[in-house]
Formats: sequence, C-alpha cells, structure tokens
Amino acid sequence: MEVDTPVLSRAGITDPHLHSFTSQWQGTKLYLHTSPEFFMKRLLADGSGDIFQIARVFRDDELGGFHNPEFTMLEWYRLGFDHHQLMDEIEVLVQQLSLTNISMQRKSYRQCFLDVLQVDPLTATTQQLKAVTQANHIEIPQGMDESSRDMWLDWLMTQAIAPSFSGFTFVYDYPASQAALAAISDKDARVAHRFELFYGELELANGFRELTHAEEQRQRFVAENAMRKEQGLAEVSVDENLLQALAHGMPDCAGVAIGLDRLLMVLTGASRIADVLSFDFDGI
Repeated sequence: MEVDTPVLSRAGITDPHLHSFTSQWQGTKLYLHTSPEFFMKRLLADGSGDIFQIARVFRDDELGGFHNPEFTMLEWYRLGFDHHQLMDEIEVLVQQLSLTNISMQRKSYRQCFLDVLQVDPLTATTQQLKAVTQANHIEIPQGMDESSRDMWLDWLMTQAIAPSFSGFTFVYDYPASQAALAAISDKDARVAHRFELFYGELELANGFRELTHAEEQRQRFVAENAMRKEQGLAEVSVDENLLQALAHGMPDCAGVAIGLDRLLMVLTGASRIADVLSFDFDGI
C-alpha cells in the first residue's frame, strides 16, 4: 500500500552522520525529515501491513556531483522478510527498471575487508586498522578520531573497499556498532542485519531487518546523542512517538530506502545528480 507521511517532525535524527534542516512553528522547533522511516514504522505498528512511499527528503549535507540537499527517496517495508529477501526484491526492481537481466554481487562486510585489505573488521583493533591504512598508502584525514574503530572502518570503506566494486554490489551484515536501526544477528552478536547497495563506489540503498525492541532503540538514541555531544554537534530530541509505537508492537519486517535520483543516474549513464533533476540546488 502506498502511504503519505509528514515532512515536518517535532523529533529529529540522533544519528551523528545525518544532519537535518530545521524550521519553526509558533516558537516550536521542527525538523525536515531525512527519511520517512519513523512515521512509516508508526504505521506498521498500527497494522498497516506492507507499505511504500516515494518522498522528498532533506539532508543538510555536502553538495556535489552525487549529493543534493533535497532529493527523492523510495522507501518500503515487507512484513516477515529478512534482509536477504529484501535484497532479492531490490534486484528484481532494478532489473525491471533497466529492462535487462542485471546480476548483483553479494558480499558480507567482513569478506569485503578480507578480500581487499586482508584484515578482519570484526576483530581488528584501532592500531591494526591504522597500520592497514598506512600500509596501503591511504591518507589519514585531519581531525580523525584515531580511537574510534568505526571511524577507521568507515574511512577504509570509502577509500579502499567501495572503489574496488564494479557494477551492482550488495554489502551485508555490517558490524553491530553500525547497526543504526537494524536488528542484531541471533547467530553472531558482532553483526547487524543491515545491507547497502552500491553501483561501483556509489551508494544507492540502505536497508535493515528492522529493530523492533523499544528499549534497545532508546539506548541507541541515547548513545548517538552522546556521540553527537563528543563531536561538538547539537543533541537532538528523541522521537518518543516512535518509541511508543515500538513498545506497542511493530511486526517483524525488513525495510529499505533507495535514492531514486542516484539510481536514475546509474540507469541513464548520467555523471552528475544535477543531470537528472529539473532543478538542482544551484537553480533554486
């Protein structure tokens, strides 16, 4: 079922990697959504069943060939699916849109690091990750928090792992510390049921087998706000409505968000996101 949810919310996104635009209504601070996810999960908890939405979303982020502060997102949720079944569905969708029988490679996050850098991202220390970075002549950016494993892993992903991809590649089972809103694996507590889809090194989609436990989600929000504070970012109001919905009971499901503008770039061979927008940021 197609749904339509608000663009404005009283609660923001605690994830320190995402930055929201803000607005105001009669003195009340409001956030423009970076994704319709929280509202859609409230619908799922209310018994909506499988749902999808094509929405305009907003991120106060970098501007460039692959980024526009306002863009179009396709997001959907499937009850009873795990993240592998959702990857199957995405593959069919892209095949139908491209009118070709595209095959997509699938590799675990761990296997990607072992293949390219010969290091295990689930066990490597920060010192080992730094040594791998230096051994591969990868420049270490200024301001790098060298004590953060996830910061090292993210940097190696963007500088070494993603550039090794060709065509469409699913990377799945990210470290649990990068779970965001994903459930943790019952078989290996070191990994989360999260995946991303890349075309070459361009990220197209981010999906999860969704976390449905309200208290664990609250703990993650609190931890993310602590990270924001450490990084000198403003803390963000936690979405209590979402937590209430999770406590009420959200069904087991998997969900994914796809950047439609980037996917259109890939399918048309465009080199810049501006080429597939009627008006990019420079034209508003």
